Amino acid sequence: MLMVDGQGLPLSAFTTAANHAEVSSIETLLDVRICEQMPERLLYDKAADADWLREHLADRDSELICQHRKGRKKKPTQDNRKARRLQRRWIVERTIAWLQNFRRLVVRYENHAHLFEGFVQLACVMILLKRF
Repeated sequence: MLMVDGQGLPLSAFTTAANHAEVSSIETLLDVRICEQMPERLLYDKAADADWLREHLADRDSELICQHRKGRKKKPTQDNRKARRLQRRWIVERTIAWLQNFRRLVVRYENHAHLFEGFVQLACVMILLKRF
């Protein structure tokens, strides 16, 4: 999982197992960020469409902006005006492409998860140093 700022610089990154739901890891992503202030808005894809997550982030003074799932049974909690911000999702995809430039992350050579996460953190630091 990866959190970036408006310019695509990584603010938080960590790895989870493939069988864990992304929506339950978003709060952990916010807890391990490198900046002190909480982001005002969090843009995400349809996987984060959960009312309990929206309430938890609202308690932390952050707003979750994501599209609603197609089969949503409850009333929508946001209109499409805020969803226009999702057009800037390409910035996140570009940062993921920057991480893919590190061969060790594309093909996972490490057998241990903590070693792979260390290389992810190292790649994020290298991206940050290159941009400053």
